[in-house]
Amino acid sequence: MIYEHPLAYVLGLEGIALMRAYTGEYDRAFVEARLAEIRKLLDDDALADAAVEVARVDTVAGYRIWSRTYDGPNAAFDLDEPFIREIVEGLPVGDALDAACGTGRLAAYLAGRGHRVRGVDSSPDMLKHAGRRVPQAEFLLGDLSCLPVPDESVGLVVCSLALTHVPALDPVLAEFARVVRPGGQVVITDVHPEGVARGVVPPVRLADGQPGRVATYRHRVGDYLRAALAAGLQVRRCDEPPHPPGRPGERTDVLQPWDVWPWALYDLVPEAAHAAVTGMASMLLWHFQRPPDAVEVPGPRPDDHSWTE
Repeated sequence: MIYEHPLAYVLGLEGIALMRAYTGEYDRAFVEARLAEIRKLLDDDALADAAVEVARVDTVAGYRIWSRTYDGPNAAFDLDEPFIREIVEGLPVGDALDAACGTGRLAAYLAGRGHRVRGVDSSPDMLKHAGRRVPQAEFLLGDLSCLPVPDESVGLVVCSLALTHVPALDPVLAEFARVVRPGGQVVITDVHPEGVARGVVPPVRLADGQPGRVATYRHRVGDYLRAALAAGLQVRRCDEPPHPPGRPGERTDVLQPWDVWPWALYDLVPEAAHAAVTGMASMLLWHFQRPPDAVEVPGPRPDDHSWTE
């Protein structure tokens, strides 16, 4: 179980804001305003008594619930799609794998570009949506660490907003390297580990009304890099786009009042929230490539005794 306390969260935002002031980004007036706001928050009985116990839900159960609303507004889509499109549109049409395809958002895009698309996901509910959305694609039930896809069978692997839900990256990156052909591309996007640390974790309501969060793991930038290099993939590009700009405390992705879980707490401390989030990375975007097979140059070699000087 996860113990979520709204007072703890807003105090955490205040703390991040104060640390940024401590390094010179904000002035004395800002610091004094934060300290006064903290005193006020500590005296708020409504906040003090609002904590809840939240279940940690596995991805299959979580996405069974989330599949009904997954295609609704999602700020992450607006950040990862331009990156994916920029890479994909420079590649020749061929065989593509949408790994953790969900409801087929990217499978539809890839098919629209003319690719022959396979999608793999561990959620049968998500796959039902994907099959209806992209009938020309092939969708398979499977796990990212054991893909039901032959060796070297695709030229492109795309995986969006999924790897924060796997406990270890090494087996997944090894599978991507196995199924992609020499010279093929691997494109990965996900919530940045800084975002995961700030609580960017999908919420769901269980059948009995209990709040839950889809199991999420914080993989550092170096974790992705080490897993990719161990799998034999080369880094082509890495981007860490910042949180989208907006008014202090503005949350375009959460519409609930603060006192209904999952809480929308930014507006309780708008200046602190703005300072805590602005400029911080929101997404982690990777472009890897499996190296082309080495081409042997014909001709004599130093250890070949059939050649003479």
